[in-house]
Amino acid sequence: MKVMKFGGTSVGKPERMRQVSQLITRDTEPKIVVLSALSGTTNALVEIGQSIAGGDREQARQQIARLDAHYQEFIRGLVKRDKTIAKAKAVVAEHFEFLTIILKISFSEALNKDILAQGELLSTKLFSLFLEDSGIDHVLLPALEFMSIDAHDEPRINSIKTKLGQLLEQHKDKNLFITQGYICRNARGEVDNLKRGGSDYSASLIAAAINASVCEIWTDIDGMHNNDPRMVKKTRPIEQLSFEEAAELAYFGAKILHPASIWPAQFYKVPVKLLNTMQPEAKGTLITEEAGSDGVKAIAAKDGIIAINIRSSRMLLAYGFLRKIFEVFEKYRTPIDMITTSEVAVSVTIDSATDLKSILKELEPFGTVEVEENYTIVSIVGNEITRTPEVLSKLFEALVPVPIRMVSYGGSKHNVSLLIPFANKTQTLQLLNKGLFGLE
Repeated sequence: MKVMKFGGTSVGKPERMRQVSQLITRDTEPKIVVLSALSGTTNALVEIGQSIAGGDREQARQQIARLDAHYQEFIRGLVKRDKTIAKAKAVVAEHFEFLTIILKISFSEALNKDILAQGELLSTKLFSLFLEDSGIDHVLLPALEFMSIDAHDEPRINSIKTKLGQLLEQHKDKNLFITQGYICRNARGEVDNLKRGGSDYSASLIAAAINASVCEIWTDIDGMHNNDPRMVKKTRPIEQLSFEEAAELAYFGAKILHPASIWPAQFYKVPVKLLNTMQPEAKGTLITEEAGSDGVKAIAAKDGIIAINIRSSRMLLAYGFLRKIFEVFEKYRTPIDMITTSEVAVSVTIDSATDLKSILKELEPFGTVEVEENYTIVSIVGNEITRTPEVLSKLFEALVPVPIRMVSYGGSKHNVSLLIPFANKTQTLQLLNKGLFGLE
């Protein structure tokens, strides 16, 4: 059995949904199909939640009406039989009735999670009706019956495996299953989600739970590219990556893949394929245990980085100093991306300002604290690149004009990361594309 995940752009128009139905019926292998919300829906639901939270119920009402109209038009382009049209309208009416009712309810974070869940519930139900209209036998599996997270927002993989297995056992005669990405239940049994990009995470968790033959992630790009095509004119798709290389690229900014989606597939040794819904014949990118080749594979960039420098000649060499620094970030559940140390200072980077004020206050007793914002981490990723001498020479030769704030080298044999001002991001990516790949 394999898993196929389709993102919002892959199901965002009726003709795209029809194309997805063709892709999932190309072979007879049993499969679980994971769908995101229609493109634009999650953003619209976020705005509705923000309007309600801000007390602007009338604006929320107008936003709900616009989204409802979009779905009514979507139905007209998706299904043709009168009976199926009536069912589709009933599905949309049910969910928009819920959105209308919540206008009368006090806003809470739990309610907001319910609002955000509507996108995936709508897309899968409408796709299921389209398959029914097309005579394609399938089962709609509610993700809320098996996908769950614990009190720390981590997936409960053993529970997912057990509950999903039980659901599949009830339909042993079926070969095609449709389910929602992104949504889940939390430790309190409430509707929750796996955060932005969580449909990739859902697909990987499901693939791990059923020990799938492959986890296919279908988007609107023909695999992972060696650089950001939005910033660089000439890029090329990567044929094969190891799990380690893919994880580095996803974490440090490659938009095609959610960072968290690598580890379940890696742990359970399920190959991942990144494929293009619009060009299904394209080879895409295979992610597996084997790297396929050595050398630099790709460059990724992560924006919104904050650099924090703690300077203390008195305390830096003291026993346990770094541990105390890290404990502050651990307390606020704020990951550190990069770290450098000297005899008198330690610099770290974070990608979230959510608890920045509290973190800085707790760091003050350790020394002089300086904060620099609006940075970008550029990561150069490839198999064994830190053991390839020419990579570093080419790297720094290419970036002579760029002011580099920090360098991370040696922590991973697959990654060299640089902290640069955001203003130099495009220049850096273009210079590296020429210096490392010979592409201009």
